[in-house]
Amino acid sequence: MRRDQANGRTGKFDVLGQLAVMRRYARSLTRDDSEAEDLVHDALLRAYERRGSFDAGRGEEGRGLRGWLLSVLHNVFVDRRRSRKAEARREAEALELAETVTAPAQEHQLRLAQVRDAFMELPEEQRAALHLVAIEGLGYAEAASTLDIPQGTLMSRLSRARATLRAIEDGTARPARLRIVGGSDDPAH
Repeated sequence: MRRDQANGRTGKFDVLGQLAVMRRYARSLTRDDSEAEDLVHDALLRAYERRGSFDAGRGEEGRGLRGWLLSVLHNVFVDRRRSRKAEARREAEALELAETVTAPAQEHQLRLAQVRDAFMELPEEQRAALHLVAIEGLGYAEAASTLDIPQGTLMSRLSRARATLRAIEDGTARPARLRIVGGSDDPAH
């Protein structure tokens, strides 16, 4: 606030004296106490930023300021409302452009679990080769060097691992059976 040098009274830019009026008007516009407080805050900020446009010579003391502050408050309210409408319109347009049907998250999680299980069922040497190339992004030569095997062996392991995963994907993979060496596979024995 500034002091009027002629009579020592508070000057004509007494914003604090207008807070009650601004709060009442903001509540009337927003119908919500919390939103009204936010509106008053934003209006005071805008009024402070544009205080140079206030003409103290218009109207009676306090009355000109009150009208100006209420006008600023109203303009902030209108700007907010326009902004919300524009945002709602953009969201509606984006929703129209968005895919309306999405796969349930459960199916995606189940699929990831199936791929992980199939990967973990690969023999260790195939799993290591596939991990280094497909997951870690190593080149064939670097992966072969890491595993201390020839590049041709790496390529063979990758090929077998990918074929096994494709067979699992297609449903043509057969479960591995243990064979008893020197015995019979017949459970009756």
